[in-house]
Amino acid sequence: MNDCLFCKIVAKEIPAEIVYETDRALAFRDINPQAPTHVLVIPKEHHADAAALAEADRGLADDVLKAAHAVAVQEGVADGGYRVVFNTGPGAGQTVFHVHAHVLGGRALTWPPG
Repeated sequence: MNDCLFCKIVAKEIPAEIVYETDRALAFRDINPQAPTHVLVIPKEHHADAAALAEADRGLADDVLKAAHAVAVQEGVADGGYRVVFNTGPGAGQTVFHVHAHVLGGRALTWPPG
């Protein structure tokens, strides 16, 4: 997608603070963090949202979730607890339509969220 912000980050056309990378996933710090640890994990391949990622049916969703857990371990929040959030659609707060998981941790996360 030529106009997709996250595709441009994958292509290294736009800088980001990358914290983890595999052949199929990329993780970088959120520019507007909502917790001490707030990292976005995306597939390098473009899919608009979590529903599209699930439909990809090639193990890609697994790769994104494994990367999210690896980020939590790397960031030191895995043992204390962390949240993985996929916002799907504008009503859920999705603003960039390239599927991304928010990995949040480092503070108490209340429920319900938002």
